[in-house]
Amino acid sequence: MGLGDFFGSLFGGSGKVDLWKRFERMRESTSGTMSTFYKVRDLKTGEILGLKVVDAAKAAPVEARYKSLGKQTEGEIGKQISGPNIVQIKEWGTATTGDPFIVQEFIEGSLLHSLISAKKQFTPAERLDLVRQAATAIAAVHDAGFVHRDICPRNFILQPDGRLVLIDFGLTVPDKPAFLQPGNRVGTPNYMAPEVVRRRQADKRLDIFSFGITAYEICTGQSPWPKGSSGKAAMAHDTPPNDIREGWPEIPSPLATAIMACLSAEPERRPESMARFLTAISSVSL
Repeated sequence: MGLGDFFGSLFGGSGKVDLWKRFERMRESTSGTMSTFYKVRDLKTGEILGLKVVDAAKAAPVEARYKSLGKQTEGEIGKQISGPNIVQIKEWGTATTGDPFIVQEFIEGSLLHSLISAKKQFTPAERLDLVRQAATAIAAVHDAGFVHRDICPRNFILQPDGRLVLIDFGLTVPDKPAFLQPGNRVGTPNYMAPEVVRRRQADKRLDIFSFGITAYEICTGQSPWPKGSSGKAAMAHDTPPNDIREGWPEIPSPLATAIMACLSAEPERRPESMARFLTAISSVSL
């Protein structure tokens, strides 16, 4: 079986699609680790959409690891996750090149990562709102029965109207032990949970840890640990993080306590769910 045939069966869809006869390419974004994203226009309907094209050769080793477990495709998984802070998946399939693709709503806005890196000054009320929206997005993933595995500011877009949207499910797997066994370190090192770094059995609480770092950065513009470009950066996550109050002295105590709990090295000490986190900060107002 060739690589194109392998992905034809793995990623689903009815037949192969000539993407550039179907869509007009309007803009190409920076390529990700295994994919390239485009802003496109559907030539039949005129609708503006987002098109993610996965590099089959790069994705094959990752996806093949779960083939015997019956893992669904990224498009199929994303279609099952819904909510006000979740990108809407419309279609998926395989291109004539053999590369998997996903068609989704186009989200106009800025990557949360870019805003934090540019030292965007969010007001206290905006910080609280963004933390709640991010938590709500992750809760939707977990409620649908999945673990995201790559929660970080690069995977959120902030729209001009203030809506925060989780946009990528490339590493998402079912919330079942067989899919979260010790093995390769998956995710973004600066947001990786210690149990992933230690190659231990994991569960959805790895997302809660990654969310904690993201929320910390939203609130302070800083990371709780020194950043790096390799897996070595994640090794520091076994050590106590900087207190969030150092970056935001006036942060409401319930919010500070809840975020810091998410950063616990031991999963048992983190909130058991995003719903529990949201409950813990429900009384906070700014």
